[in-house]
Amino acid sequence: MATLDDIAKMAGVSATTVSRVINNYGSLSEKTKTKVFAAMKELNYQPNSLARSLKGKKTQLIGIILPGVGNPFFGQMVQEIEDQLFKKGFRIILCNAGNDAEKERAYLRMLMANRVDGIIAGSHNLNIEEYQKVGLPIISFDRYLSENIPIVSSDNYHGGQLAALSLLAAGSKKLQIITGANRPNSPTNNRLSGFQEVLNRQNLDFKLLEIPFSSSPNIKGLKIKELLAKRDADGIFCTDDLTALLVMQQAKELDIKIPEDLKLIGYDGTNFIQNYHPELTTIMQPISDIVTMMIDLLLKRIDDPDCKLESNYTLPVKLITGATTI
Repeated sequence: MATLDDIAKMAGVSATTVSRVINNYGSLSEKTKTKVFAAMKELNYQPNSLARSLKGKKTQLIGIILPGVGNPFFGQMVQEIEDQLFKKGFRIILCNAGNDAEKERAYLRMLMANRVDGIIAGSHNLNIEEYQKVGLPIISFDRYLSENIPIVSSDNYHGGQLAALSLLAAGSKKLQIITGANRPNSPTNNRLSGFQEVLNRQNLDFKLLEIPFSSSPNIKGLKIKELLAKRDADGIFCTDDLTALLVMQQAKELDIKIPEDLKLIGYDGTNFIQNYHPELTTIMQPISDIVTMMIDLLLKRIDDPDCKLESNYTLPVKLITGATTI
């Protein structure tokens, strides 16, 4: 983590001058202030009086950076994280980064300023280098950040395989997969890879439609309606459940019967889906186990920053069969 000396070196001034700029003390030129503030921004340094008073002590705070909690998957994950950490004496600072890199960057600086003990990161806006500068224990959910930041995820590859095998077993022959944007270094890409592997073994083709995760339901719905109107698919795998619900909605409007005309499988299997849409066949991620693993690894890193951890921790998924494939 950046220090006053690091800021001073980059700005070409003394540490005392940096301190005076931070505390707005004494007479300083605008040129000097500009150089110091530029160095602070470059090194992701943001002063905080409470954090300085707690230097050397744990704050019992954990930062959580996620795309948002509107999606039932992340909503359930946040609740699980908060519940488990609370029982261990920690509190959380929740940062909804959305699809905004500058917002995620600002939240990252804020977490550093408040000297959180560690971070669980599951958003996809910033490049790897920015997380490498943080200097805090970090555990990643479903995204590669750097060699020394462990990734915890469900078995996305096997989930894709299960989806393909289930659609084939249900009699589908013209298969389609609808994914979010396949981002570099994202383990979720393996849902597509696993799906493809099964169909390659069967010498079967499939069609791919990518719809960015950040697209509104209306935009997603229109693209799905265009796809369904072609009547080219009799089996669809959606790599998240909310997209699968949109397929169900658009299919109803087009008088396409599920499962008679179209078999459908989603992915996530949250409590929301199981309680309110049990008809949807889905690949369930073990959210509670994922959170338990992330917290266990993070606390190990907090207690011993040099402890050796694996690069990847993968937890099993399971198929929950509903009426959309029967």
